Amino acid sequence: MDRKIVKIGLLGIGKMGQNHLRNLNLLKNVEVSFIYDVNKELLEKSAKEFDVYALQDESELENALQNSDGVIIVTPTFTHFDYIQKVSDHIKNIFVEKPLTDTLDTTQIIVDAARNKNLCIQVGFIERYNPAIAALRELLKNSPRIFSVDFVRTNKMSNRITDVDVVMDLMIHDIDLSLLFNGEAREVQAHGVVINGMIEYARAIITHKNGAFSTITASRITEKRIRQITATCEDMYIDCNLLSKEVLINKQTIEQHLHNISISSRSESIEVRPQEALLLELLDFSNMCRANSRDSQVSNTAPKNEIAPNEIDGQNAMKIANQIQNIIYTTHTKGIQ
Repeated sequence: MDRKIVKIGLLGIGKMGQNHLRNLNLLKNVEVSFIYDVNKELLEKSAKEFDVYALQDESELENALQNSDGVIIVTPTFTHFDYIQKVSDHIKNIFVEKPLTDTLDTTQIIVDAARNKNLCIQVGFIERYNPAIAALRELLKNSPRIFSVDFVRTNKMSNRITDVDVVMDLMIHDIDLSLLFNGEAREVQAHGVVINGMIEYARAIITHKNGAFSTITASRITEKRIRQITATCEDMYIDCNLLSKEVLINKQTIEQHLHNISISSRSESIEVRPQEALLLELLDFSNMCRANSRDSQVSNTAPKNEIAPNEIDGQNAMKIANQIQNIIYTTHTKGIQ
C-alpha cells in the first residue's frame, strides 16, 4: 500500500481546531502543510508550538492549497459555505466540521458543487467514530427489529458557541446517528424552548420509514452533561453511555419454577476498546487524501467508507434539523402573539 506523505492544511485553530492540530501530529505519514486563523496571536502561538507554517493572509490560501492534498475547515459555522467555495476550486479533499453549512439552501449548493467538481467531502460527525457507537451499531444491525432509539445530549451553554442554536450545535449529531441506525425519516415532530431568539432546548420524534422511532432530546440549559442512547429492540434493551463508553444489554430470560413461570432480565456488559474518536476520524480523511492525491494515477480511487459521513449525509441531517427548527420557531412565534 502506498504510504506517501499526505499534506493537510487547517483553517481555524480555536478549541476544536487545536484538537485537530494535536491529532494530525499523531498520524504517521501526515504533514500539516499550513494553519490559518483570523486570530493572529493564536496563529503565531500555535505555529510555534506545533512547528508548522502559519498562513499570514487569506490571500495566500490558493498557493498554500497547491501544495496540499487536503484541507480541514474548523471555522465558525456561518463561514463554512464561503470557505468551502474558496478552497473547492483548488483542492479536491475537504473536511468540514459539522454542520456542513448553516442553511439548507447553501448545503444544497455545496452538494451540487461536490457532484460537479468531483469533490471528496467528509463532514465532522465525530460520534460515528465513538467506540461505544460502533458497538451499539453492531448490536442494532444484528437485532431482528428495532422499536425505538432514544437520544439525550445536554451541555450547559458554552461561551464559544454563539452562532448556532442547540439543534445545530448538539442535536444534529444524534439526528445523523438516528439516520445511520434506522434510515430515512417519514415524519418529524418537535417542540422546544426559545430563549433570546435561540432554541436552547429541543425534543424531536422521528418516525423512520422502517417503522422505528427516534426520540432526540438536546439541551443547553441543563446543569448536567449527558450523552446517553437507549434502544428498545425485539430481543433486548440497550443502554449506551457515550461519555463513559459503556454499553449494557438487558435480555429477557424465562425460568420455570414448579408450575409457575417467572420472568427475569439478564444484563451483559459489552467490552468497548478505548479509542480516540477524532484520531480515527482524521485517519479516514488522511486515507481519502492519500487515495485522491494530486499525483494519484486514478481519480477518486478511495473505497466507499460507510462510516465516514459525506456531503449527502450532511445534507440529510440538515434537512431534519431544518424541519425541527421550523416547527419550534413557528410554535414559539404563535405562542407570543
